[in-house]
Amino acid sequence: QVQLVESGGGLVQAGDSLRLSCKASGLTFSSHGMGWFRQAPGKEREFVTGIDWRGASTYYADSVKGRFTISRENAKNTVYLQMNSLKPEDTAVYYCAVSYGIGWPRRLVDDVRYWGQGTQVTVSS
Repeated sequence: QVQLVESGGGLVQAGDSLRLSCKASGLTFSSHGMGWFRQAPGKEREFVTGIDWRGASTYYADSVKGRFTISRENAKNTVYLQMNSLKPEDTAVYYCAVSYGIGWPRRLVDDVRYWGQGTQVTVSS
């Protein structure tokens, strides 16, 4: 079965950096777009960033553009999220996501085929 194992979350201060990793198994990793969503308490899950199957195209929510960077290593079945200049409003559970297709044309929750278990990111002010 498909497994997505996330790591790298934690508690940091505003302005700090964190790097999340998500290692996938049980699927043809290089055939899918990969991404990250997040969900803060009392809010809906939202798209943060995505990357296409080859790593040639990346997509970002306006709120994280210029601060977050997504990348992938198909040889390791792993996708990464480098988060810099973190803000308290970035506090959320971050979920690794596998797209039904090769990219993220709509950036919607409905486009996600598989979810990771989530990792907590907390940014203190």
